[in-house]
Amino acid sequence: MPSFRLPTWLAACVVVLTLAISINLRDIAAWLGAPIPKLPIPYGGAILDSGLGVLLVLLVAALLVRPGQRLHALLGLRWNGWQGPALALLATLPCWLGLWWLGGFNPTQDVLALLMLGVLFPLAEEIIFRGFGFIFAHRQQRWPWLAAALVQAVIFGAIHWWSFGGGGGMALQVFAITGIGGLVFAWLNTLDDYTLWSGLALHVSLNLAWNVFVITEATAVGWPATVLRLSAAGLAVALVWVWHRRRPRSLTSA
Repeated sequence: MPSFRLPTWLAACVVVLTLAISINLRDIAAWLGAPIPKLPIPYGGAILDSGLGVLLVLLVAALLVRPGQRLHALLGLRWNGWQGPALALLATLPCWLGLWWLGGFNPTQDVLALLMLGVLFPLAEEIIFRGFGFIFAHRQQRWPWLAAALVQAVIFGAIHWWSFGGGGGMALQVFAITGIGGLVFAWLNTLDDYTLWSGLALHVSLNLAWNVFVITEATAVGWPATVLRLSAAGLAVALVWVWHRRRPRSLTSA
C-alpha cells in the first residue's frame, strides 16, 4: 500500500488525533447521530471499542509507513525473546502479595472478566498507545523519545481520567497513575528493543491482580496500593535494564 507523504507537522497531528479518538469511536459516532450498537455478548461495547481502536491505528500506520518498512516491527509486534516479559512478570510478585494482604481474593470474579479486563483490553491499549503512539511515533515518525513517550502517556491518562467522570479528586489520581504507567510501559518497550511484550506483561499482570483481589476504588488510589504499583513498575524497569545490559551484543537488535 503506498504511503501518504504528509508534511511532518501534519503527520504529527494525525498521530495525536488518532490516539485521542482511538477507543472513543463509538462515542463520537453516537455524538454525530450514527450510534454503533455494541456486540450482543458480555463486554460487547468495550470489545468493540478496543477492536475499532486497534483497527484505526493499524490503518493509519499502514497509510503513513514508507515502502520497505516492516509495519509489525514499527508497532513493536516482533518477538524479542521471553526473558524481558518473564522479568516484568516476576517484578509484580510483591504487588500480588501486597494486594492479597490488602483485600483478599475476589470470590465473585469469573474467567471471562479476567480475560477481558486482564488480558484483552490491556493488549489493545498497548498496541494503540505504546505500539502506535510511542514506538511508531518515535521510530517511524522520528519524534524525540521524550516527546513520543509523554504524548501517548498524557492521552492514555486523559482517557482514563475522562472514563472516571473527569474533574478532580479520584479522577485526577487515576490520570496521574495511568499516565505514569504509560511512561513506564514505554520505558520497558525501549529496554526490550522497542517491542511491546515486556510492557504488556507488566500491564496484564497488574490488571489481573486488580481483578483477582477485592480492591475498592478508594483502596486502588490509596497510598498502599499506589506504592505497590510503583514498586512493581520500578522493579520491572530495573530487572529488564539489567538483563538488557548483560545480553550479548550480537543478540540485541540495532
